[in-house]
Amino acid sequence: MKKDNLKHRDINWLYFNERVLLEAKSTDTPLLERLKFLAIFSSNLDEYFKVRVSQLRQIKHLDKKFRKKLMFKANSTLQHILKTINEQQVEFGKVIKATLSELEEHNIYVRNTSNFTNEQKQFLESLFDKSIKEFCSVHKENLELTDGALYLAVTHSDHKYSIVEIPTENQDRFIVLPGDGHQFCYLDDAIRLNIQKLLPNKEIDACYSIKLSRDAELYLEDDYSDIELVEKIYNSLNKRLSGQATRLLYDETMPSWLIDALKSDFKLGSVDLSPGGAYHNLSDFFSFPLPKGTEHLQYHEKPALPHPELSYTKNIFESISKKDQLVHFPYQDFKVVEEFLTTAATDPQVSAIKMTIYRIAKSSSLADAILTALDNNKKVTLFVEAQARFDEANNIKWGRIFEEKGAKVIFSIPQVKVHSKIAMVYRNEDDKVKRYAYIGTGNFNAKTSKIYCDHGLFTADKKITKDLGQVFQVLERKIIVPKLKRLLVSPFTTRITFLNLIQNEINAAREGKKAAITAKMNSLEDSDMIRALYRAVNAGVDVLLIIRGFCCYLTANDDPSEGMRDNIYITSIVDRYLEHGRIYHFENDGDELMYIGSADWMTRNLDRRIEVLTPILDPDIFDELKHILTLQLNDNQKARVLDLENSNKKVAQALGQENIRSQYAIYDYLKNKLDENR
Repeated sequence: MKKDNLKHRDINWLYFNERVLLEAKSTDTPLLERLKFLAIFSSNLDEYFKVRVSQLRQIKHLDKKFRKKLMFKANSTLQHILKTINEQQVEFGKVIKATLSELEEHNIYVRNTSNFTNEQKQFLESLFDKSIKEFCSVHKENLELTDGALYLAVTHSDHKYSIVEIPTENQDRFIVLPGDGHQFCYLDDAIRLNIQKLLPNKEIDACYSIKLSRDAELYLEDDYSDIELVEKIYNSLNKRLSGQATRLLYDETMPSWLIDALKSDFKLGSVDLSPGGAYHNLSDFFSFPLPKGTEHLQYHEKPALPHPELSYTKNIFESISKKDQLVHFPYQDFKVVEEFLTTAATDPQVSAIKMTIYRIAKSSSLADAILTALDNNKKVTLFVEAQARFDEANNIKWGRIFEEKGAKVIFSIPQVKVHSKIAMVYRNEDDKVKRYAYIGTGNFNAKTSKIYCDHGLFTADKKITKDLGQVFQVLERKIIVPKLKRLLVSPFTTRITFLNLIQNEINAAREGKKAAITAKMNSLEDSDMIRALYRAVNAGVDVLLIIRGFCCYLTANDDPSEGMRDNIYITSIVDRYLEHGRIYHFENDGDELMYIGSADWMTRNLDRRIEVLTPILDPDIFDELKHILTLQLNDNQKARVLDLENSNKKVAQALGQENIRSQYAIYDYLKNKLDENR
């Protein structure tokens, strides 16, 4: 397949972030919640520069023949990306301005140095002296700026500048001010107001916000399938350039001489300079104070529902043994997962626990359960992902703690990430060892379970648990290739099974039978899977996709010579919660099949990560998941169409069709089922 028959993933990702910005802009989004979407947009873009843009920068330094093998021109791609980002940044600034203006209509004000009252100035001067000044660092030119930290570039009359670090590690970003209504200011402006106290012997002209982003540790093997090529890439670079300055975000009102000085001092090129507003790190809007009396400007509370069986059972293992159990987050309480492991930790019949850890919270009940299990002399085996981007330090810290307490801890090896979300409990019952498994689409993390939409299956099915035992043996490096009957496991069986299932639908369509594929995932990027979908669509298979992030599939008749047809429909849902679940459904000639698990249809998830997907065998659970999938396919409030033009237009609501906001509809559906069962 020609490369032109794929959308470029890095460019397409920007249109996902645009969907986030559209939620911040939407009047349907409660006013204070719009700040959170602005925070997500800002946070996403920061990570994008650290990882994706830095990768493109490094690729353009490679030998030409290696760049050619990568099949795209890094420089032209980078130029396209930066142009799009600059356009989005302009819109981002407009949305911030409009949002803050609308907040003022509700007596919520974000003040700055130009409009502080005398009372507020006195308050900030006192606060600065008491609790801010001691944390402010003052530096001259040529400071080695910390990645992502906030600074003020303070100009002097002699065309010199000083750098003052804004101490966000020690102080809240937003300060509550005295005054009528609800008044706040940025920490930045408290420092601007008192800047002369930090530079008493300097003549000060002005202060300008700056932030430097540096390259994150790269995982090229995540994105390119040729491992030899990856090694050549590493060897072809004179140095990894890890930590190289890659983007300077600066106040667009900054004088040209200061821009030139910063560019020279931090060894930046013109493409590395990004003009912005007076404030950076707007991901801090996550922590914007929510004043009392403004609940109407926030989402209505939707407390996590108890699970109809597991939240009430007196014996969680007995409940799972009788019937598979499915949980849905954030709609249902994550405590059922914690209870599964907490019970195992204290149950005298449990002999061993095995699980994978991809992103563990800094403190959690799960960690406590593991420690309790170790105290109770259970055999605990943990597989810790040491390359979970930006979470490495926390994962390794916990891994070492568990190891010191007696757990067998196995860290992932280079080029093979453990991305699966699996756990197994071994329990002695009737002189036999019975296995209880959990296979999920999301991390074992109570915090993210409140905002990530995920699914998890508890099962004692013998074939599934036997397969999962094989997976754990691979992770323990006792066997190389697992023997599998039920589970799909990357890098062994996932790709070939999905390709075969798609081919089955193609064969059915050619025979005039009903043929359909419905898939929900985070991202679609793998060229073989896309090629298979092209064939399926051309054969007449009905294909429905829900893709949260980037999608490299070209919709519409992009290539008439291939006769592309339109019996495919792709949407994306960005709403209150982050869509994170992966569900794959195949018509299969009337004997429908469904899988859930951790793998997207990306090359890295199919070939270079340990991923686990489980079939849904219980008919009640099958129907429940299918209903949830149908609600999302019918979303006409938050779903947007992924088309050739990257228009991000909303799904059209048919005349007379009821409003369907799938995340709320799923909550109501699960609540009604709970009420029926109680």
